[in-house]
Amino acid sequence: MSETVLYDEPGSGGAPLLWGPGFALAGFLLELALGGPTHVVAWAVIGVGLFLASALWVYARRRFLSVRVTDMVLWQGREALPVERIAEVRDGDPPARAKPLGGGYTVPRKYQEVPLTLDDGRAVLAWARDAEALRAALRRALDAWENRRHE
Repeated sequence: MSETVLYDEPGSGGAPLLWGPGFALAGFLLELALGGPTHVVAWAVIGVGLFLASALWVYARRRFLSVRVTDMVLWQGREALPVERIAEVRDGDPPARAKPLGGGYTVPRKYQEVPLTLDDGRAVLAWARDAEALRAALRRALDAWENRRHE
């Protein structure tokens, strides 16, 4: 049985990978336009260095800030939570001392919280850039799980 993706937030796109080489190319072209000596090797090393730094940044964001909901699992960064463990997707403010999912101590900056109650009664915080879309996807996943359970 294949899983249906209900919500997918990759954490970062690929555009930042072009920033470093773009800056290096702009610097080289500026040198060329000004008619002075051009430093081809230096600009190439700068472009490659900035590309590698941004590749590390993109990799980390994709690894630790990705959010994915299927009809079976909620992925929050490094942590996977089976949908069957979710008892309730809550509206409103999160309860005090609720643990964020994903392995961090707090919800990532610029992300919104979605309070969940697990089957053991614990309150946890799911998070996404679009909390309402995540909440809707989690409710669809819970409905799909309930339908499979009663078949």
